[in-house]
Amino acid sequence: MAKDKTTTSQRPHPAAHGTGEGTARFNGASSANSTGSGKVIDLGLAGKGNYVARRGVLTEIMWFFIEAAVINNKFVPVSAVRVWLLRRFGARIGSGCRMPHPIRVKAPWNLEVGDNCWFGVNAWLYNQALIRIGSNVCISQDAFLTTGSHDLERNMDLRVAPIVIEDGVWITSKCVVQMGVTIGRSTVVTPLSVVHRSLDAEGVYGGNPVRFIRKRFTA
Repeated sequence: MAKDKTTTSQRPHPAAHGTGEGTARFNGASSANSTGSGKVIDLGLAGKGNYVARRGVLTEIMWFFIEAAVINNKFVPVSAVRVWLLRRFGARIGSGCRMPHPIRVKAPWNLEVGDNCWFGVNAWLYNQALIRIGSNVCISQDAFLTTGSHDLERNMDLRVAPIVIEDGVWITSKCVVQMGVTIGRSTVVTPLSVVHRSLDAEGVYGGNPVRFIRKRFTA
């Protein structure tokens, strides 16, 4: 029995062996990556690209705190308060718009909204360039509209382009709408879709990347 115990204690521990092997593999991969010829873009050199700030730093700071305290605050269940503040900071918003839930707006001075529009909980308008929304548009919960991206092939500079959403569009929950896109009149985008290109009018689109499913109106 003593011999068995001694033999067992002298065997290498599997966990220790696995740890060493994993470390060796990691170090080998790191060494290969550091000496390889693959290109890496230095993010420290990325610039503002074609982005142009339309307001000064002081205005941007003021809006940062107002958005956090009121616009994105679930304890302010009043559309009129959000609409008033957005207008005060340069947004053009028509009548009858409903935003009783917390939403986010990067730059209200880059926002145009028509009449009778609805905004769901946590809708996020990341509008470094203009977002123009027509009338009778529904932007549902957790939808993300972004006018910005980066130059992924050269230097990761910021790139911006407007988003246009025409009358009667419904962007359902958790959709992403990317820069430079126009969504045609009365089109519907189904949940969890990624809109990477412009969409024709009166269609139902869905998926990642988005694709045509059917016409919205059958009659």
